[in-house]
Amino acid sequence: TMLRLRLLTWDVKDTLLRLRQPVGQSYAAEARAHGLQVQPEALGRSFREVYGAQSRRFPNYGHGQGLSSRQWWLDVVKQSFRLSGVHDEAALTKLAEKLYRDYCSPNNWEVLPGAAETLSRCRQLGFRMGVVSNFDSRLEAILSQCNLRHHFEFVLTSEAAGFAKPDGRIFEQALRLGGARPEQAAHIGDDYSRDYRAARAAGMHSFLLRAAGPGEGPEVPPEHVLPTLSHLLARIEK
Repeated sequence: TMLRLRLLTWDVKDTLLRLRQPVGQSYAAEARAHGLQVQPEALGRSFREVYGAQSRRFPNYGHGQGLSSRQWWLDVVKQSFRLSGVHDEAALTKLAEKLYRDYCSPNNWEVLPGAAETLSRCRQLGFRMGVVSNFDSRLEAILSQCNLRHHFEFVLTSEAAGFAKPDGRIFEQALRLGGARPEQAAHIGDDYSRDYRAARAAGMHSFLLRAAGPGEGPEVPPEHVLPTLSHLLARIEK
């Protein structure tokens, strides 16, 4: 292609890393270790409800509302268990602290197929690389523990930026960090509005990681769709 790209920015969750098991299962296993029986399905439903409400009430981990992302997450975990019938406050505090730490470790995250190889190849081709993720400050540690951090010149989280995708200002910060103009940069992610459309609105190129198949949301030109990460190289080879 004649894209003349210098900088590639990457989403993380469900683009490079994914959870090894559903949140409800992880939370239920941790509860069992504390002698509490909670149904994984119920916990999963509670978590989705609580996470959604907390995200609306305190967007971007409560940034700008005086919350730390750690407190934000501890509240989400405790509320998820309360909604599932656990009311022992001492146990809730222990569970929340333990789960907050656990989600920093590779016990809960796995690298998506093709991710490590694709990142290595992109670096060999001379692209500058960075992360742009709606994530909290644990992301550096997670990427390090999953052996991906060394691929990137910078890791920009929404917590650190003060803005979350699809806000264009997080992409502007990434372009400054990567020393590139928008037309010299491409963003890779799995979410149509937060990754694909938002990066293009900021003047960047973008590729949408989306398993092949019609009728999965808005139309995207086929040359912008990646059925797997390994398809990226054919689209950007210098």
